[in-house]
Amino acid sequence: MRKGITIELDKPRTLRYGMNALAKIEDLTKKPIVGLDLNNLGIKDLLAIIFAGLCHEDKTLTIEETGNLIDEHSDMNTIAQKVGEAFTLAFGKVKDKDQKGE
Repeated sequence: MRKGITIELDKPRTLRYGMNALAKIEDLTKKPIVGLDLNNLGIKDLLAIIFAGLCHEDKTLTIEETGNLIDEHSDMNTIAQKVGEAFTLAFGKVKDKDQKGE
């Protein structure tokens, strides 16, 4: 399994998006991963994505607790940046046209 991205909440926690987390996102959002626009997410979808990325290391964590951790220990800009980094780590960096030789 690839390494995740550390985020400081109540303690250092790791956002990690392996197959189980991605399946959990699809279950919670009722949308396929390929259909998610990370630049245009509602709060519920963003919260589901964060929860899915964190629950691998804390099986008792709930979506509501995830929201509380964010409210108490972080901000939306930091969270969005860390989610983006964790998704890039999970899926790999998208090459631009020049890197593909097009």
